Amino acid sequence: MKYLRIEADGIGAGGSYGILDGEYVNIIRHSPLAEEPETTGKRIHIKDVKAFLPPVDAPNIIALGLNYREHAKESNMELPSAPVIFLKSVTAMTGHMDQIILPAGAPDFVDYEAELTIVIGKRAKNVPEEKVPEYILGYTCGNDVSARDCQMKLDRQWARAKSFDTFAPVGPWIVTDVKPDNLRIQSRVNGAVMQDSNTSDMIFSIPVLVAYLSRQMTLLPGTLIMTGTPSGVGFAREPQVFLREGDTVEIDIEGVGVLRNAVRREQQVIVL
Repeated sequence: MKYLRIEADGIGAGGSYGILDGEYVNIIRHSPLAEEPETTGKRIHIKDVKAFLPPVDAPNIIALGLNYREHAKESNMELPSAPVIFLKSVTAMTGHMDQIILPAGAPDFVDYEAELTIVIGKRAKNVPEEKVPEYILGYTCGNDVSARDCQMKLDRQWARAKSFDTFAPVGPWIVTDVKPDNLRIQSRVNGAVMQDSNTSDMIFSIPVLVAYLSRQMTLLPGTLIMTGTPSGVGFAREPQVFLREGDTVEIDIEGVGVLRNAVRREQQVIVL
């Protein structure tokens, strides 16, 4: 099943949740976090969708660093002995076909990161690895956009670099029936393949990650977990590749979908 959240004529303001059925979206009354989403009888053709919103209203975005072996190597970092955790602000979320905005204060070293993203389906605390699938609603595509100058030179920590507005594109939908351990994952910039790997290169598997995180903090329904990015990120390439106004970034994950976002530069604000 594929859950999504859209804006379209005739379904009310603020967006509605739906289930993708071929070329149509069947609108449901509640978010997919409800135990049995109820259909309303309204159907929207996919071409009549005005906007794809983030497919869940996430209370938290938890992300993993250095969770692919080859990415750790290209970053000249040792393989971690435990998951490397950081947080992204929920205000960084944006949807499929929305824009990634290069912030006026840090526009020049903005990088892409393709990430398989877990959507937690119910409250999770101290979950054993074998029970983890019971707590996962599904998976979506994510892009852990990062201002590398803030991350590596200016702040030397990750909060601001990862949390500018629009730096967490997710979507276009949540897929509930995909197995996550052997999926091809790509990023493309203007059609050119930047990252091309497989989730089998993860250091810590999905059950290990969710169980570990649930021991550190309560995972609320709708929490997004970005599971790390493979090799091929812009700062590690030769020459380096950073996002520029007019670019289009695609995150393509086998069995999940394609998340697409254009890039524009934020207008400078002049304070008199």
